[in-house]
Amino acid sequence: MYSSNCPKPLLIFPILATLCLLSTTTSTAQASTQCSEQFELMITNGNGRNKPKCQKLTTLKAEFGWTILKNKSIDIFFGARLDNDEGWLAWGVNPGKRPQMVGTRAIIGIKNPNGSLMVNTYNITSGTKLGCQLLPSELHDDNDVLFSNRKIFINQTELVVISATVTLPSEYNITDLHHVWQVGAKVDGNEPKMHPTTLQNVDSTETINLNTGEGHSVGQHRRHLRTVHGILNIVGWGTLLPMGVIVARYFRKFPFKNTYWFLAHIYIQIIGYTLGTIGWAIGLVLGHSSRYYTFRIHRILAIFIFTFTSLQMLALRLKPETKDEYRKYWDMYHHFLGYSLLALISVNIFQGIAILKPDKTWKWVYIGVLGALASITLVFEICTWVKFLKQKKKDKDATKQQAGAPGGGGAPTGGGAPTGGGAPTGGGAPTGGGGAPTGGGGAPTGGGGAPDGGPPL
Repeated sequence: MYSSNCPKPLLIFPILATLCLLSTTTSTAQASTQCSEQFELMITNGNGRNKPKCQKLTTLKAEFGWTILKNKSIDIFFGARLDNDEGWLAWGVNPGKRPQMVGTRAIIGIKNPNGSLMVNTYNITSGTKLGCQLLPSELHDDNDVLFSNRKIFINQTELVVISATVTLPSEYNITDLHHVWQVGAKVDGNEPKMHPTTLQNVDSTETINLNTGEGHSVGQHRRHLRTVHGILNIVGWGTLLPMGVIVARYFRKFPFKNTYWFLAHIYIQIIGYTLGTIGWAIGLVLGHSSRYYTFRIHRILAIFIFTFTSLQMLALRLKPETKDEYRKYWDMYHHFLGYSLLALISVNIFQGIAILKPDKTWKWVYIGVLGALASITLVFEICTWVKFLKQKKKDKDATKQQAGAPGGGGAPTGGGAPTGGGAPTGGGAPTGGGGAPTGGGGAPTGGGGAPDGGPPL
C-alpha cells in the first residue's frame, strides 16, 4: 500500500512555478533602468563627458536620454533597434491631460530600404489615427514645441538614435511631461506607415519627471493586471489541472494505490479551476478596457476553455452512478474532453505569452513546467505498465496451476468428476476475473491502454 501522502509532492510544482514567475516579474520590474552601453556611447560620442540622464523605457526596448537646459529647453536622445531594411522610430510630447498619440508633437527618424536616413518633425492628429497620410510639418508657432539641431545616426548593430534640442512652450511642465514613443517597420519616402498594434506599441506612453527620472503610465495598472492574469492562468489552468489528472490516473490503482486519490484529485482540480477562473475574469476586464485592439484567437480559446472546464467540474455532482449502464460512455467523454482541454490550455498559454511579449524567462518557465509534468507522466506510465504486466503474468501462472490441479485440491467435485467437465469454473479463468484485467482477455478497460479500469484514460 502506498502512503496516503503520495500525491502531495506534486503540489511542489505549482508552488515552484508561481515563485519562478513572481520572481521573474519582480526582477523585470526591478531590473536596472540604466541605458545600454552602446546607447550611451552614441549619445556621448564615446567621451563620456557631459553624460545625459538616461534610462530604458518600459516598452519596445527603447532608450531615452536627456539634458535639461535653460529656458525650458532640453536636449533629448531617443534610440531603438530597427532590425529590418526599413523602419522608423518616433518620440514626442503631448500638451494634453494625459500621454496619448493624438495631439503629440513628434520627431521621427526614418530608415529607408536603400540605407539612407532622415529625420523630420510631425504633428500627430486625429486624422492620423484614421489612416490619413502622416507627412512632415515644421512647427514654427511660438506657442508650439520647437525641435532644433535634429540629428539621426545608426551603429553597426542597427541601433538608431534620433536627437534634438526641444524648446517647450509655457503650458509644458518638465516635472510632469507627457511623452510618447513608437517604432514601426514600414516607410514610404518620408511617410512612416502604421505601426503594429501589439500591447508593446499601444502602451508606449508615459508621464515623466525629467528632474528625477521617475515616470508613471496610465497603462501601468493594466500591465500589472496582465501579469497577474498570466500567472493565475499558468498556475491554475496550466499546472494544477494537469496535476489533478495525474493523480486520478496513477494513484487510483496502478502503479500506486492510494486511498485518498479521489479527494486529492477533486481538491487539486477545484483549486486549479478557481485560480484559472479568476485569471479568466481578469482577462475579461482587460479585454473590456482594450478599446484599440483585440486578440480574437486568444479570446475564443479562453471562452471555450472556461465553458467546457466548467462543464467538466459539474461532474462533481452530475456524473452517472458506477452501476449505470451509460457510465462507461460518460467516462470516455469525460476523459477525451479533459485531455483535449489540457492541450488547448497549453496552446492558449503560449498565445498569451506571445501577446504579452515579456522576458523570455516566462516562456521557458512554462516549458519547464510542461517538461516536469510530462516527465512525471512518462515515469508513472512506465511503472503502470510494468506493474500491470507483472500482475497479468502472475494471474496467468496462477490460472495454469489451477487448471492443472484436479477439482480444487484432489477431490473431484460432485462424485469424482471435475465441475463443468474437468475445466475450472469460467472456462479456465477464475470466476470474476480473479485479478485478471476487467474487459476480457487481459486487455485494458475500454481497449484504451488503461489497466483494470483503474487509471483514467
